Amino acid sequence: MIKVKRVYEPPARDDGVRMLVDRIWPRGVAREALRLDQWCREAAPSAALRRWFGHDPKKWALFRRRYHAELARSPSAWRPLLEAARCGDVTLLYAARDPEHNNAVALAEYLRSRLDNA
Repeated sequence: MIKVKRVYEPPARDDGVRMLVDRIWPRGVAREALRLDQWCREAAPSAALRRWFGHDPKKWALFRRRYHAELARSPSAWRPLLEAARCGDVTLLYAARDPEHNNAVALAEYLRSRLDNA
């Protein structure tokens, strides 16, 4: 199972492997408190795409398409996450305020589609 969780929420037993999927370290979070298994910077959207999106819900559909296209060009960035999900639970951690319109949600959607096609 692939879950999505904000970094500011406390770790839970059922999180499984906890992977930060933001390119930038989240503000105000100590590494120890995050209980992170892996920081997957390369799986995050490019800086240019992130700046363009700016977490604007009106741009969400186009952001997802562009981000999925970036991911398709860089399978080495997301393949470790997919392999971890095949072995057990994975929680993708993100820092954005919007729980519905963020890169972790779009990445989880992309990974789930790859799991379903495997």
